[in-house]
Amino acid sequence: MTPSFLQLCTVLFTVAMLCVSVYFLLGSVPLLILKHDTPLDGKFIRSFFNLYYRVAAFVGAAATLSYAFSGRPWFALGAAVIAVLSVVLRRTIIAKMDLLRSQIQTTDFEAIPEFRKIHFRAILISLVQLVVVVWSLFSFKL
Repeated sequence: MTPSFLQLCTVLFTVAMLCVSVYFLLGSVPLLILKHDTPLDGKFIRSFFNLYYRVAAFVGAAATLSYAFSGRPWFALGAAVIAVLSVVLRRTIIAKMDLLRSQIQTTDFEAIPEFRKIHFRAILISLVQLVVVVWSLFSFKL
């Protein structure tokens, strides 16, 4: 592969990682307004997170490959961490949301605040992830 093609891929996947993170943050924060007390609220939020984690894992994996082939091992490692973290978070957070959604339907009063906490924590994790990616871009040369 030519160096210019690899550079283009690196830039495109870096921008894609940033766009996916920003889009998720902009879309998930307003969802905190929902009461989380109906099955439809929980289903929508779960679907939103599920899609985000799938896309983030794919883009992170693609960015890992582009960085690795471009000779940027530290960026490749960082993108790989994002991809793996997205897979792990998808498995754990979605499973917890599914469990809590079923408890919300049975009028478990502690399930709603717990669902909101998970929602909020997932947003914080993504925010930290975005800050680290942006910081790394400014701190190290891409």
